[in-house]
Amino acid sequence: MKKALTIDIGGTKIYNTIINEQGEIISEIEKRHTPKTFEEIKTVLEEIVKKYEYEVDVIAFSTCGAVNNSNDGILGSTGNIAKEYPTMNFKALSTKPVFVENDANCAAWAEHIIGSSKGMPYSIMLTLGTGVGGGIILDNKLYKGKSGAAGEMHFKMERKPHRQCTCGSWDCFESYASGTGLKRTAEEISGNKEITTYDVIDGLKNNDKQMTEIFNCWQNDILNGIIGLANIFDPDVVVLSGSMAEFVDTDYLTKRTNEEIVTQPTKVVKATAGNYSGMIGAGLLALGVTK
Repeated sequence: MKKALTIDIGGTKIYNTIINEQGEIISEIEKRHTPKTFEEIKTVLEEIVKKYEYEVDVIAFSTCGAVNNSNDGILGSTGNIAKEYPTMNFKALSTKPVFVENDANCAAWAEHIIGSSKGMPYSIMLTLGTGVGGGIILDNKLYKGKSGAAGEMHFKMERKPHRQCTCGSWDCFESYASGTGLKRTAEEISGNKEITTYDVIDGLKNNDKQMTEIFNCWQNDILNGIIGLANIFDPDVVVLSGSMAEFVDTDYLTKRTNEEIVTQPTKVVKATAGNYSGMIGAGLLALGVTK
């Protein structure tokens, strides 16, 4: 059975492990803090590859940032990592075949092959964390668009007061549906700039009226995004992953979505491929594992 060395590169952490063709993690998961400079990041990647490349058939990178359609490079700056990172020559890191893909796309593929959207040809995955990532599966294929940048969840929402997104634009879905978006909603409704997402979740659990109002407003922003995506892509399922997905009510989201969409009924579920789905998906894609 073939194996892939998979490396997950994020703005704060770098993980690596080895994956087989069944999507199983078959070695220790190593974790490092992401260095601040490009040269330090490159050095870390070189060290990981040198240590493991002769044990595997392919090197797979799951990375922050949009990835080109030749799966060998980053299309532009990600904003949360060294500014020179998009110039990384991934292929030069190993003598083995090298495959690169966006982390949200990798996670969506892991769900498609071994997770909650397994057996479903059409799915959308939303990763709800500090920001919002996305991956789209159409007819059992990862949809990347003309350049590779498809799945960026920066479509417009219309709600006041207006918000500037980290991408520089205004009123993006990410600026409402993310963990950061929940905090901003909490600040707007409570008038308290010191309020945290933990305060909201704790209050929700304790049936606090204002915290429940804040949470419901945030969850309905997620709902509105799902409705739009469902109307465009007509998916079998919308999968929610990431740290903030733990708190949403998928039964509520499924019911409300199906009440409003003009396409055929869909369902909203939580991801099941696990915390390392980015590495798993990268490995499966690099090894050519399909349904």
